[in-house]
Amino acid sequence: MDKGLRPGRGPVSFALPQCRMLTDGYDGRQAAMNEMSGAVEAAALAPRPAALRVMAGQAGVVMEGRVLLALSAASEVDAPALIRCAADAGLEAKALALRWADALRLARSGAPAMVLLKGNGAALIAGASADGSALLMRDPLEPGREPIAVDRARLEGLWLGAGVVLAPRHAAAPQLPFGVRWLMEAVRHDAALFRNMAYAALVLSVLTILPPLMLMQLTDRVLLYQSWSTLTILALMAAGIIVFECFLGWAQRHLTAVASRRLDGRINLLVMQRLLGLPLDYFERTPTGETQSRLFQTYRVRDFLTGPLFRALLDTLTLVAILPVMFLISVPLSFFVLGLGLVLLLVVLAHTRPLQRATAEVVVADRAKAVTLIETLQGIRTVKALAIEGQQGSQWNRNLADSMRTHSRLLGVSNQLQTLCTPFERGMYFGTMILGTWMLLSGNGSLSIGALFAFIILSQRVASPLVSVSQVLHQFSDVKMALAEASAVLNHPPERPAGQSGVRPSLRGAIAFEDVTFSYPGALNPALSDVSFAVPAGSVIGLVGRSGSGKSTITRLLQGLNGGYSGLVKLDGIEMREMDLAHLRRNLGVVLQDNFLFRGTIRDNVAAGRPDITFERVIAACRLAGAEEFIERLPRGYETMIEEGSPNLSGGQKQRLAIARAVVTDPPILILDEATSALDPESEAVVNANLRRLARGRTVVVVSHRLSSLVDADTILVLDRGELTAQGTHAELVAASPIYRQLWTQQNRVAQELSR
Repeated sequence: MDKGLRPGRGPVSFALPQCRMLTDGYDGRQAAMNEMSGAVEAAALAPRPAALRVMAGQAGVVMEGRVLLALSAASEVDAPALIRCAADAGLEAKALALRWADALRLARSGAPAMVLLKGNGAALIAGASADGSALLMRDPLEPGREPIAVDRARLEGLWLGAGVVLAPRHAAAPQLPFGVRWLMEAVRHDAALFRNMAYAALVLSVLTILPPLMLMQLTDRVLLYQSWSTLTILALMAAGIIVFECFLGWAQRHLTAVASRRLDGRINLLVMQRLLGLPLDYFERTPTGETQSRLFQTYRVRDFLTGPLFRALLDTLTLVAILPVMFLISVPLSFFVLGLGLVLLLVVLAHTRPLQRATAEVVVADRAKAVTLIETLQGIRTVKALAIEGQQGSQWNRNLADSMRTHSRLLGVSNQLQTLCTPFERGMYFGTMILGTWMLLSGNGSLSIGALFAFIILSQRVASPLVSVSQVLHQFSDVKMALAEASAVLNHPPERPAGQSGVRPSLRGAIAFEDVTFSYPGALNPALSDVSFAVPAGSVIGLVGRSGSGKSTITRLLQGLNGGYSGLVKLDGIEMREMDLAHLRRNLGVVLQDNFLFRGTIRDNVAAGRPDITFERVIAACRLAGAEEFIERLPRGYETMIEEGSPNLSGGQKQRLAIARAVVTDPPILILDEATSALDPESEAVVNANLRRLARGRTVVVVSHRLSSLVDADTILVLDRGELTAQGTHAELVAASPIYRQLWTQQNRVAQELSR
């Protein structure tokens, strides 16, 4: 058989899992292809995974070797498995049913593609002959060889009539900022729904005209001339109006509810998407209660759009339908009603600015109240421990008093507005009645008694839309402020702009800082100042120094949690600002001094980063972190529920679970930021004894005040006031670094005193 069309290998007894169960998809730019070629030998791969590797390289993406080897060990590599793994690597893949003509078009398009051959085999499409009589194909196990020409008859004897084509994912479209335009786009998606609602409202508006006209006919014809036939017709019309109003009213309410749910869903999706994209320093600088209070304003905006605003628009349709009928009945009375309505609108507009000021004060006061409440709930243990319930209660009382005062001021302005509007609203009714009666008595015009009754009813239908419009103008200032409050959170700059994903290399763990200077917002002195160092992959790195020396800042920059630094921070020679943040953090295992455990089982918490990971991996990670011994003593073991705040676990137990959670994904880089500070001496000894096992095959960055845990580190960085003062092994630093020697001497002296 010709090279390039070899069938697949024999079956291997190994079930193919999902790609994410094997490893996260890693990818990078074409520049990393040379490194990848040395990591996975082509001869170790089956034809289809090898073809996927070559196609990904053509698209500028490097496939992770562990994924390819796992695919090669499977008994069958079908198209869905290839598509899943391509998607994990940041690519779009499609399985196609191919005929000869389709394969020719695909070859001429230049897109990376393979055809699936019998026996788990594959061949790469490299082009087509000029006359279209043959396809140029390559062997995926030997992609460097010249392609061979394969005619239709030879190919159809080998292939399955299917193929896989690959393309890079398209960049995400720029996201609209949350505001009026975003809301208009959200409503536009349901334009048909709102159009049907408008149709129903228009018909209902027409139906509202009929009862007054029927009353006019009852007065002027039935009662005056005792016309029984007219009464019968009007009775039938009334029955029809009732049926139509019931049906259309139900349809309108149903459509309104559907529109409200859809808009609510879109807003909630936006809120979570934007929140997850915010940088960490936003949450560190902004109280949780303030963020929650601002986000709550989105629901006020939603309620306004689907409530008062929409009702006002529907009432406007009613006004448009009624006004022509009113002018047909009486022009003078119509101008009288419209004049009062215009004055009513002017009164509302005159109160717009005072309402805006009062509303702004209410929002600020309510936000302060929310901040105090959330802060008290989050820190309730500290509140109880310090016995400061009285202080927190006093703070709450002050905020509550401010909130009540601002609400009273807002209600006062609203009450004044309503008081001024009432005479004009009632004047429409009584004025129409008196003026119409005067016109009847004076015989001025062709107005009849029935027409007067009809006009009085219609004038009330006019007053209702005008009042709705005035209420919308009244509420608009409130909604405008709510929109600004929500926008302050949802439009905050994200960690990375939308659509900017960055490279996704296969990380090994080499770390380099080159003249890095970084300052936190508002800080007078830099947290790091011209820090430079380089350590190879697989090293154990210790970071020591006094508090505030910049140790944790280095780990934060390694995680991409802070930007705005000068200099270069590199992993495997790639600058951090060029990397995809999600890919970077999937390759990091991080254990902090104070770790958060989610509400759920111990197993769920350990596997939080990879919920599809096997239970055996969870157990192995817990054993490595020294957590297995206390988990087995729990009544339900790994299925023990952890409640909010982890009240059923000690600090050391939580810390060991956090370490297990960090290593369960087998990351190439592990960061331990005071990870053993909450452990008792026995647990700390277990973790330190396993440190070499934790470090095997990965880079470990350890921040610790306990220098005894760093004695065996490959290199130790000594920091002081943001500057790197010394670097070397423990023995070298004891001899050459005054700061390190002082810290080591102090800790040994304390240890000796405690041992006496």
